[in-house]
Amino acid sequence: MKSLIIKKLLALLLLTNAAFAADPLPSWNETPAKKTIIVFVERVTKKGSPDFVPVAERIATFDNDGCLWAEQPLYFQLFFAIDRVKALAPQHPEWKEKEPFASLLKGDVKGALAGGEHSIIEIVMGTHAGMTSEEFEKIVKNWIATAKHPKTGRLYTEMVYQPMLELLVYLRTNGFKTFIVSGGGVEFLRPWTEKVYGIPPEQVIGSSIKTKYEMRDGKPVLVRLPEANFINDKAGKPVGINRHIGRRPIAAFGNSDGDLQMLQWTAAGGGARFCLYVHHTDAGREWAYDRKSSIGRLDKGLDEAKAKGWTVVDMKKDWKIIYPFEKG
Repeated sequence: MKSLIIKKLLALLLLTNAAFAADPLPSWNETPAKKTIIVFVERVTKKGSPDFVPVAERIATFDNDGCLWAEQPLYFQLFFAIDRVKALAPQHPEWKEKEPFASLLKGDVKGALAGGEHSIIEIVMGTHAGMTSEEFEKIVKNWIATAKHPKTGRLYTEMVYQPMLELLVYLRTNGFKTFIVSGGGVEFLRPWTEKVYGIPPEQVIGSSIKTKYEMRDGKPVLVRLPEANFINDKAGKPVGINRHIGRRPIAAFGNSDGDLQMLQWTAAGGGARFCLYVHHTDAGREWAYDRKSSIGRLDKGLDEAKAKGWTVVDMKKDWKIIYPFEKG
């Protein structure tokens, strides 16, 4: 009996592997977007192909917010920062009268963010600094394991895109090295990206704040300072890629104008190149937004994608499901 069960399990495993080999992107509809991905991968990985790319040069870069996981109604790291404001408020009585913290403590998120980028930076600096790197990592891990999205009630890590998870695996199966290149904080991302995306910390590039080395109780630590070090967004993305990877990607994936320079820089290289934008068009299953959105605006990038012939994924038409929990 035991032997029969093992044989059935092995047969099921073989069938599953065969199905994956036949269709590496099962959550994608049979549309041109899926076809262009597969054709590109086959072109650059098939020996003898005029577009063959050695394994060492198969670099693919992915934005995170809006590309690998959702980003509405606010960037998820901003939800983290807001929760940190509430947790730290007893230590900062001055926040009751100081903006943008005062508005956040009253529940007025819109008012707190009225100052735009300046307000966001102030919130992040006030909540992400003044601790060691190890202390911050622990805080992030605890939050990402328990915090839930205000609309779906799901953990934020459950709101990753199943089609993109399949794409990451498909590329790695074909010798690609996958990197996250995000405007989000690098130390906010690194504690959980390997578990969720299969992307290790050393393959995550993001914005950072300054740190300094100190000895505390006879132990060396890195202390996080309330000062920006590098903003890995827009024109900063190619700079970050060049600094950390040292190779120009042959494939780049994004969803907003903040990713435009990364896609432009990737496309400008020699040989076969692939650029893809995720276009949020599904108001029913996710959100629909592009040119006028304050979060994840896709305006100039949409025009350039059309002009340059880049692949644009229409969420509503191209994806069978959006989140992993829909499979159940």
